[in-house]
Amino acid sequence: MTARKVELIEVSPRDGLQNEPEILSTETKVELINRAVAAGVRRIEVASFVNPKRVPQMADAEAVMAALPARDDVTYIGLALNMRGLDRAIAAGCREVNYAVVASDIFSERNQGTSIEQAIAVGADMIKTAHDAGVRFTITFSAVFGCPFQGEVRPERVLEVVAAGLAAGPDEIALADTIGVAVPSQVADMFTEVAKLAPGARLRGHFHNTRNTGIANAYAAIEAGAAALDASIGGFGGCPFAPAATGNVPSEDLVYMLNRMGIETGVDIDGLIETADWLGQQLGKPGPAMLGRAGNFPPAELLGN
Repeated sequence: MTARKVELIEVSPRDGLQNEPEILSTETKVELINRAVAAGVRRIEVASFVNPKRVPQMADAEAVMAALPARDDVTYIGLALNMRGLDRAIAAGCREVNYAVVASDIFSERNQGTSIEQAIAVGADMIKTAHDAGVRFTITFSAVFGCPFQGEVRPERVLEVVAAGLAAGPDEIALADTIGVAVPSQVADMFTEVAKLAPGARLRGHFHNTRNTGIANAYAAIEAGAAALDASIGGFGGCPFAPAATGNVPSEDLVYMLNRMGIETGVDIDGLIETADWLGQQLGKPGPAMLGRAGNFPPAELLGN
């Protein structure tokens, strides 16, 4: 059954910028985050605490966190892929950390330099450390629907990996179509099966729009019980370690669909459109989102009449 309320996690400051050739200043990143907050977003992935030599776009993670205003109603999320990254995120003041476990053995070795089993073991240690520090912890299972190096990933293998990750006790799990190959039937089946593995667990979707199926996949995920969806303002982004991977589902396009379906997000769509246009100016190119070109419909003042 479709949820009547879906939480939007804005990932443009991290996933949206990490693959862009233009490296934005700390001040510009902070303005992007503040604009998202002003539009009503309350969970934002703001930085990646990884090796700056591998992802130079995220080299100022601590500086970004230090410049953000402390707010009880906003959660700033940091991505961490190992214990060192977690320690940095906690020290910087993150109240939530996102960790990735790749469902493809080859991609796990190339992306994180570990086997899946090693990644899950590291994640379990990280969860304990995070919880001891009062920090919320999400595991994102990446490449769930396909791998750029091995192709199809067997659903049975994905469920094995998810079950092992669930045993570590994360607060939330996300299923990610990292390279944008999924179709809605796959998404519906996978979210349904994962829900059976963990009744009552909070499920989240992370979809890339590489082959123009991202919005449809997001719809399938919420129909199958997802309570939260990742999205990127303007549709910017991509994975630097996945060839040809494009950005997440555009936040404004996603909120438009949810609004028209009567699903509450608490996010101001016009604020997202304005921010997408502004971000495009900072990056020197327009984003792939459609709503900034077509405009909202109907006009905001007519909604509810």
